[in-house]
Amino acid sequence: MLKRIRRISAVLIAVVLFCGDCGKSSVFAQQELPIENAKVQISAQAAILMEASTGQVIYEKNADERRSPASITKIMTMLLAMEALKDEEVSLEDEVMTSEYASSMGGSQVFLAAGEIQTFETLLKCIAVASGNDASVAVAEHISGTEEAFVGLMNKRAEELGMENTHFMDCCGLSDSDEHYTSARDVAVMSRELITNFPQIHKYTMIWMEDITHITRQGSSVFTLSSTNKLLKWYPYTTGLKTGSTSKAKYCISATAAKDELNMIAVVLGAEDPKKRFQDAQTLLAYGFGVSDIYIDENKDVIPPHMVENGIVDTVQLVYKEPFRYLDVTGKRLEDVEKSIHIDEPLQAPLTKGQTVGMAVYTLNGQEIGSVDILCAEEVIEAGYPDYLFKVFQHFLLGESVIE
Repeated sequence: MLKRIRRISAVLIAVVLFCGDCGKSSVFAQQELPIENAKVQISAQAAILMEASTGQVIYEKNADERRSPASITKIMTMLLAMEALKDEEVSLEDEVMTSEYASSMGGSQVFLAAGEIQTFETLLKCIAVASGNDASVAVAEHISGTEEAFVGLMNKRAEELGMENTHFMDCCGLSDSDEHYTSARDVAVMSRELITNFPQIHKYTMIWMEDITHITRQGSSVFTLSSTNKLLKWYPYTTGLKTGSTSKAKYCISATAAKDELNMIAVVLGAEDPKKRFQDAQTLLAYGFGVSDIYIDENKDVIPPHMVENGIVDTVQLVYKEPFRYLDVTGKRLEDVEKSIHIDEPLQAPLTKGQTVGMAVYTLNGQEIGSVDILCAEEVIEAGYPDYLFKVFQHFLLGESVIE
C-alpha cells in the first residue's frame, strides 16, 4: 500500500501562531538536507530536529557539543525499563519497594517514603509525568539491584546506539559531575529508540495530570502527578517526551510530536529559561511539519514466486524485508517515485528462510533514493538423487513437471 502525505505550510505563520499561544533493522533513504535555515531562530545553545521514522536530521545547531542533560537523562532510564519489560525481566504489576537511598533523592520527586511499595507501572508514570528522581532510582534498583549497576547498563546501551558524546553518572540527571554529559544528537538517538520501539511509552508521556496513592505505615495520602512538559497544552501534536533543568544544564527538552505519518523529535539543550525552551521546541516542530513531505511504501504487494534451480520445489515465495520511507524537505514531486524489483539470477538451492535474494530499488527523477531487501519467505532444500527419481516418476505417471 502506498501512502503519500504532502504538507505545505508557512513556517513564519507557525511561529506567529505560537507567539499567540505564549501568554510527538529498517533501511530508510538518506539525503543531504539543509540543516541550517535562516527561518529557524533557536535561542538555545544546542538543538536538533529529527524525523523519527527515518532517522533523518532536518535541522541542527551545535548538535554534537557535550552538555549536561539534567533530567533528560531519564529517557535512557525509561528505555531500559521498557526493554526490561519486553524481555520479561520485570512486569508492570511488579511491586517495587522504595529503598532509603531512593527516597533520599532531592530535586524533582514524587516523595516516595522508604519502604513504600508502588507498582512498576506507577513508577514509570512518576518518571514520565513528574520526572521523579526517587522513582527513577527505585526503578533502577528494581532492575539491576543498585543504581550503580543500572548506570553501567545505561552507558553500555549508549555505546550500542552509537552515542559517542554521552556518559552517564546517575539514572536521573541530578549529577553535577563533568563526567555526566550528552549531546543534542545523542538525545535524539535515544529518544528515537524509545518511541519507535516502544510507542506505548506515549501512554505515560501524554498524561497531563494523574493521582497516585502513597501507602505507608503512617497511612495513605493522594499525590497528584503534574506533567513538566507544557507542550502537552501548548502544541496540539505533542506526544512527549522529557524535560530537564539544573543550574548547570539550564533548561532542556526532548519534545516529540506526531502528525500525518510524521514523527518529529526536537531536542533543545541549554535554553536560558523554561519559556524559551518550549518556544524553541515548538518552533522546530512547526518547521519540521511545515517543510517535510514523506513517501511511504508499506510493501504489502505480493511478489510473484520465483524459479529455483536444483531444489526439491520449483519456485520460492519472496517477501519484502520491511516498508520503505523517504523524507524530502526540498519540494520534490514524490508522485514520481518509481520502484523496480531486482532478483539475483539464478536462484539456486539450498535457500534459507530470510535469505536476501534481491532488492526493491526506488528512484526519483532517475536517481536512486533507497532500497529494501527482498527475502526468501521459506526454506528450499537442495534436491538429491531420490528427489530427482521421484520427480521423474511424477512426470511420467502424473504429468507433473520435473525439476529443471
